[in-house]
Amino acid sequence: MTYEEHLDEVTTLIVEKYELEDEAAIAMVMRAQDDEFFVGHDDDESICTLDRAHQDAKAIFAKYQ
Repeated sequence: MTYEEHLDEVTTLIVEKYELEDEAAIAMVMRAQDDEFFVGHDDDESICTLDRAHQDAKAIFAKYQ
């Protein structure tokens, strides 16, 4: 998946797994982007997988909840 698709998937997973509103999940992902959480993903889209999206959603929720 592309970098943008990965961000969308991470956001969707946060909404589904942690029962948050879309706006809250989007805000978390945007904060993670600002903190350069996704720098490696942007440089190497091969790490933008569904498995990685699950890992990223968990890590982002834990850090930004």
